[in-house]
Amino acid sequence: MKIHHDVAAAKSRPLVLAIGFFDGVHRGHREIVRALLRLRRPGYRAAVLSFRNHPATYLRPEKVPPLITTLEERVDLLAATGIDELFLLPFDARIASLEARAFLEMLLDRLELRALVFGENFRFGAQRQGNATLAREVFAARGLEVVAVPPLLDGAERISSTRVRAAIARGDLETADRLLGAPYALSGRVVLGEGRGHDLGFPTANLEVAGDKTLPRAGVYKALGRYDGRDYSALVSIGDNPTFGGARQTVEAWLLDFRRTIYGEELALREFRFIREQRRFANREELIEAMREDATHVSFPSFSLT
Repeated sequence: MKIHHDVAAAKSRPLVLAIGFFDGVHRGHREIVRALLRLRRPGYRAAVLSFRNHPATYLRPEKVPPLITTLEERVDLLAATGIDELFLLPFDARIASLEARAFLEMLLDRLELRALVFGENFRFGAQRQGNATLAREVFAARGLEVVAVPPLLDGAERISSTRVRAAIARGDLETADRLLGAPYALSGRVVLGEGRGHDLGFPTANLEVAGDKTLPRAGVYKALGRYDGRDYSALVSIGDNPTFGGARQTVEAWLLDFRRTIYGEELALREFRFIREQRRFANREELIEAMREDATHVSFPSFSLT
């Protein structure tokens, strides 16, 4: 997949283009990409236009949602869908101030578009005034197609990034994974912690997680940890360590049958399943007993959508 950081000089060959932010690249997003790929013809390229930063960082900086996927994770997931090109633009004053019709005409003037695809509820242009009706009008004048993909439902509700975030935030990772169509994942560099886990007999890896990442609610989870191409059963604690008077949110993973020191290296966690809430213990002995009980929950079957 080729990545472009602007559309100023991107004219090369005919494109079919999908637009959206695609946080999480959930099942609804994948429906949009499937619709895009169905429009690809010999000699055409299938492309997605997305933004480096969430539009709310410019439009509503006081209400920026935490993200399901980091920028790097989102790019990797989009690449895995089979698209050929990705336009990754900054959402800034230039984009935000474009009237909806001007935004469409900018794309048509700078890209060899053959069709445009987006979710039926997608809005674009200044004050979010653009919709499928306007897009069809502008594109039809040039003999081009617009496909507005209806929302994909899970039960009676549509699948959305907002719904996925809410499921993760309440610790309902079964629902989050089902809506995503893949396991929610956390990854980061292993950094030095307080060393308490080692002293308690449960040496943990402390993850440095992106600050804008959506985290499950505080508690203890079973999960799978992936390091150096191999999976390990894991217990993961997310929270502020109230037993030790902590104030900072941490993600600590204890990998079973793992004896290596991996400071500075990358560790990925997925397939989270909630075990218990975070709580304060009266002493070390109570905490150790609880962790031993937590460990009895760790073994579980691999991820499945059925």
